[in-house]
Amino acid sequence: MKRRIFFGALGALCCATAAIVALPAQAQRGNVLNLVVPYPAGGGTDFFARTVAPRMGIALKQTVVVENKPGASGMIAATAVAHNMPADGNTVLLGDTGTYALNPSLYKNLAYNVQKDLAPVGMTARFAYLLVVNPKLLPQVTDVKSLIAEVDKHPDGLYYASPGIGTPHHLVTETFKNQLHLKLTAVVYKGGAPAMQDVIAGQVPLMFLDLATAQQQVRAGTLRAIATASEHRLPQFPKVPTLAESGLPGFSAYAWQGLTVRAGTSKQAIDRINAAYQFAVSDPAVREKLLHAGIEVQTSTPEAFGAYIKSETKRWGDVIRANHISLQ
Repeated sequence: MKRRIFFGALGALCCATAAIVALPAQAQRGNVLNLVVPYPAGGGTDFFARTVAPRMGIALKQTVVVENKPGASGMIAATAVAHNMPADGNTVLLGDTGTYALNPSLYKNLAYNVQKDLAPVGMTARFAYLLVVNPKLLPQVTDVKSLIAEVDKHPDGLYYASPGIGTPHHLVTETFKNQLHLKLTAVVYKGGAPAMQDVIAGQVPLMFLDLATAQQQVRAGTLRAIATASEHRLPQFPKVPTLAESGLPGFSAYAWQGLTVRAGTSKQAIDRINAAYQFAVSDPAVREKLLHAGIEVQTSTPEAFGAYIKSETKRWGDVIRANHISLQ
């Protein structure tokens, strides 16, 4: 499997490099490409954007400017790109699971239509989830089996921390508890940081956390990782089993992100941006910096990313409807 992924990525990179070389200078309209991030400066998506932007600029022979447009679960940024920016290939949205796959099911009156208003450029990254517990609050819980036993000891089950209703963390936990028929009740916070802090403090016993956020706390021993929702064991924590190994065959879930542009943007411009991104992450220093931050770099064709958005929209839409989750 790893060999197929490697050679597939290598082939894509060769095509990407060829696309960069083949583009005439006159095809590059404007001196600036705006890379729109739906979150504030300093967060994980912003870190990713600012890491890849300089080398994308080298490939494009343009200045890549990261523009933060936070708010409304990514809707402000997505709406701006979908409706307010020209379809000239000089404005790109770095959206994520929520922007592309969750919002269409969570909001009845979404101001943008992912399928009609945005054109896929390529997938950029994904983030593994770790199921973590407070080791002092649940000292006997070291794996999923012992967690199930602990939940069964409590008539009302256990609480888990959620960064917000309808967040990927929330939906992964709901899927996990439904498949194992566990009594788990969400304690909802305004963001991942306060949710994690309350688990560390022992106010709430457990939660799903993305690797980028969890890894430092797990290494420090303030949180214990008992399983990962990734397809394979993580190189950062090779002793932590997957959920598939822990009694949930086929279970995997990731947070992810990718690039889109306004619908109507030319294929040439889309391929140019895709090629520039692949050029950026071909740099070993860039990949190492992202890997160290817990980010798994991804590359894809525009077509493959479009198909992935559709499949994830259906998958999580089913979960949202089954659990009667709505934000509007």
